[in-house]
Amino acid sequence: MKKFHKPKAEADSESNYRRHRQLVRIGQILMAAGALVAISHWIAHLAPAGQGPSITQDIFLGYPAGGLLILIGAVLAGRTETKKR
Repeated sequence: MKKFHKPKAEADSESNYRRHRQLVRIGQILMAAGALVAISHWIAHLAPAGQGPSITQDIFLGYPAGGLLILIGAVLAGRTETKKR
C-alpha cells in the first residue's frame, strides 16, 4: 500500500514577515561586526613599527575576515520580502 504524505501547512504571513525581518537584522549585525573588525585591524596598523599585526594576522584575520563578514551580512540584509502568491 502506498503511503500518502500530508501537504505541509502554509505558514501565515506574519511568521514569514518576522522571519524575513530577523534575517535582515542578523545581516545588519554581521555587517557592523565586519566593519568593526576592519576598523580595529586598521587601527592596529597605526601602531609604531614592529608592534603591528603579524603577517599571518594580516593575511587571515584582518581585512579578509572583515570583508567576509560584511559580504555575508550584505547578502542577508539585502533580501527582498517574499511576494504573496
